[in-house]
Amino acid sequence: MLILDIVTTAAVLFIVSAGLLAIFGVLKIINFAHGAWLTIGAYCAVVTAGLGLNPWFALPLAFVVGGFLGGITEHFIVRPLYQRPLDAILATWGLGIVIGQLITLWFGRDVQFTPGLMGGTVDIFGISYSLYRLFALGAAIVIGLGFAFLLEGTRLGLTAQAVIMNEMLAKGLGIDTAKVRLATFIIGTGLAALAGVLLTPLTSVDPTMGVAWLIGAFMLVMVAGSSFGALAVACLVFGGAQVIVSTYISPILGGITVAVLSALVLRISPKGFARA
Repeated sequence: MLILDIVTTAAVLFIVSAGLLAIFGVLKIINFAHGAWLTIGAYCAVVTAGLGLNPWFALPLAFVVGGFLGGITEHFIVRPLYQRPLDAILATWGLGIVIGQLITLWFGRDVQFTPGLMGGTVDIFGISYSLYRLFALGAAIVIGLGFAFLLEGTRLGLTAQAVIMNEMLAKGLGIDTAKVRLATFIIGTGLAALAGVLLTPLTSVDPTMGVAWLIGAFMLVMVAGSSFGALAVACLVFGGAQVIVSTYISPILGGITVAVLSALVLRISPKGFARA
């Protein structure tokens, strides 16, 4: 049971952090509105339920809505600030606050509830375990493999890698880096909104729900650098530590384990796992 908790917790952390890493890896900025996009995705699930649609419809809806709004954000807010990363951080932080307030005006402050994507348990070696948490594990694997294919098997991935390694050289080779940045931001914010839907069975849905996940995701991305493999390792190690601390010591201390361990790793190795 403990091993399953560790693996599935790591999967949830990976799902939450993957979109943030996608943007950081190419754009070299931290999207501090990431928590707001998680919230947008969760409220896509609320809207889907309110319209009486199949709960699974919330997944593509969230990706499309998140990507569309992300494209607008990149064009009008983030693009002018690529050479001013601190200003970009402040701008996305402020955007996250604005989005939270708009959601509050539209839906109110009350906690919302949505139908689960799936329920029930499954027996594993005589132990009943949540079927949905196993589904989250599968979703994390699909996302990880999807990014691996995107980076290694598509033109967008190859051009994105060129931009990551040397943007000036990529421009010299005729790569439209502006389009690469836009596509990356759309994918990253779409994935963040998708993660918000996947979180709804595990947490309450309210206008500030994304804030609780932002710090952990931010710290994991700092440790991982621009590597999805390093992110997977960080999620497994720190997620495992969180489960162990929560189970045997205190759930309150478990809630800050990821942030504390990430800070310690960055103190010892400022470049994190990717280049440790």
